[in-house]
Amino acid sequence: MSRVGKYPVKILDGVTVDVQGQLVKVKGPKGELARAMPEDVVIKKTDKGIEVEPKSKERQTRMNWATSRAHINNMVKGVKDGYQKKMEIRGVGLRASMQGSILVLNVGFSHEVKYEAPKGVQITVDKQVNISVSGIDKEKVGQTAAEIVAIKPPEPYKGKGIRYEGQYILMKEGKKK
Repeated sequence: MSRVGKYPVKILDGVTVDVQGQLVKVKGPKGELARAMPEDVVIKKTDKGIEVEPKSKERQTRMNWATSRAHINNMVKGVKDGYQKKMEIRGVGLRASMQGSILVLNVGFSHEVKYEAPKGVQITVDKQVNISVSGIDKEKVGQTAAEIVAIKPPEPYKGKGIRYEGQYILMKEGKKK
């Protein structure tokens, strides 16, 4: 039995959930999300919240059970509060700026790197070194933040690059003379 899947998803205040077969629509103060769930799970709206149950005891069905419940929970939390990832740029001369919805990064390459924010995700830059990615879809926010960090990941000798706020970088020892 799934430890995650067996608990119902609580519907928060100000959030409405509509279940139409395998399609789950969630509407809240920050926006609206919809997602089609796998065919091997049953989704029901009860007075406890949204309950997800597997149709069979196959391994893939049990995996989809907990994953579907987690997706619905993330949707409910996203439309109520939203999600945010913060990153920081370390290194002399490395900086970021915004031009409309395009993030412009000067991170040590011979050219500026331009990254356009996907639909539904907002990117803000503070003091040229702090980048914040926010939105209601947890998956999109995390993917956008990962793509920005992948442009210039922190290197292990001086720690220069783009890193998540609070991320620890294991530093290597330099060359000995």
